Amino acid sequence: MSQLRATKPGLFVCTAICIFIFLYIWNPAPEEPEEQPTYPAVVECGFYPDELCSALFEGKGAAPQIAKFCKQPHGPEILAHLRTPENCSRISQALHFITRPLSAEEGNFSLAYIITIHKELAMFVQLLRAIYVPQNVYCIHVDDKAPKKYKTAVQTLVNCFENIFISSKRGKVAYTGFTRLQADINCMKDLIHSKFQWNYVINLCGQDFPIKSNKEIIFYLRSKWNDKNITPGVIQPPNAKAQTRQSHPEFTAEGSIYVSPNKRFKHEPPHNLTIYFGSPYYVLTRKFVEFALTDTRAQAMLQWSKGIHSPERHYWVTLNRLKDAPGATPTAGWKGNIHATKWRHQEGGVHKGCKGHYVQDSCVYGPGDLPWIIESPALFAHKFDSLTDPLVVTCLERRHRLKVLQQAEVPLEPHWHFQQESHFNMKLNC
Repeated sequence: MSQLRATKPGLFVCTAICIFIFLYIWNPAPEEPEEQPTYPAVVECGFYPDELCSALFEGKGAAPQIAKFCKQPHGPEILAHLRTPENCSRISQALHFITRPLSAEEGNFSLAYIITIHKELAMFVQLLRAIYVPQNVYCIHVDDKAPKKYKTAVQTLVNCFENIFISSKRGKVAYTGFTRLQADINCMKDLIHSKFQWNYVINLCGQDFPIKSNKEIIFYLRSKWNDKNITPGVIQPPNAKAQTRQSHPEFTAEGSIYVSPNKRFKHEPPHNLTIYFGSPYYVLTRKFVEFALTDTRAQAMLQWSKGIHSPERHYWVTLNRLKDAPGATPTAGWKGNIHATKWRHQEGGVHKGCKGHYVQDSCVYGPGDLPWIIESPALFAHKFDSLTDPLVVTCLERRHRLKVLQQAEVPLEPHWHFQQESHFNMKLNC
């Protein structure tokens, strides 16, 4: 009996301890605020992201290292507005779209944009709202290989803006190849027949981002080019001639292959055209676009381009060197400053290396590349990956928006501002 009496208290104590442990596991006691801050990321990263962005733009040595640990993405916050039922007014305000022309000059000078996309939906929204103003017009080419949810989200956004539309014709677009060229032409046809008037058309992809404001782009076009096209390029170099002699497979960024339908060796270019080689990016006048869609030489060049490698690097620059083409610049060479790109072969000369990583010999920017980007005279920068380094685009976007609002000549709407801008170094936006 004495042994039983001794055992019972022990059982009660053991049971009580087990119950306490069970309750503690399921309902742990809150830690002291000093030991566990409510928002540790904000405390560790300062007034995120603006203080860190300021340090990166200023080129402070420790900033890129800190940026490795401070990569709080804004993607989920952006996408939430496209996945929940909201009216268009709320979507426009929640996503901080500019809703009025910011100056009389801008209101009287409209740009058209062609944007080709297939992934990174949040970054597309960041790109679009950075270049969006209500007097411009935007044609979006959504690649057929994009997921259904992606297409639906883009359509939800587009439906809220009269001056944004999805291309009437779409297909699978190769990274380089005729399908990319055709996507731009399809959008051009839509833009020409739209009710919106515009002065120039600019093409972009989803991995681009503006360095200059809409006001600065207009000033650059009017002061430096004045009704001229910008198609940087030169007479086709000898090492590129073989690529226009025969058809080549077309590779997408994901590695899918779409073989060109023309498998014959190419004949000489039509109409005895001199073939130029240059950038796939352009700024074209409306009259030149009308010319490219109707001129017999342009149409023959388009057919000839179906079997060559990277025709988008030949087509626009070749047509723009024709002396009778509207806005032609036959002697422009590589002038233009449309895109800032760090190419691997230019390392040590044009730039001091890629602080992110190279993909197909061009730099996918990292936080350490930001000082170089904002010092560039180019209108846009290429290329970014918001999944790998969301902070790079976030910093550029916030700096860009502050500059846009500083240049505005109209009263500012509260929703045009991003949060926490008071901690951004305003000197960076001069």
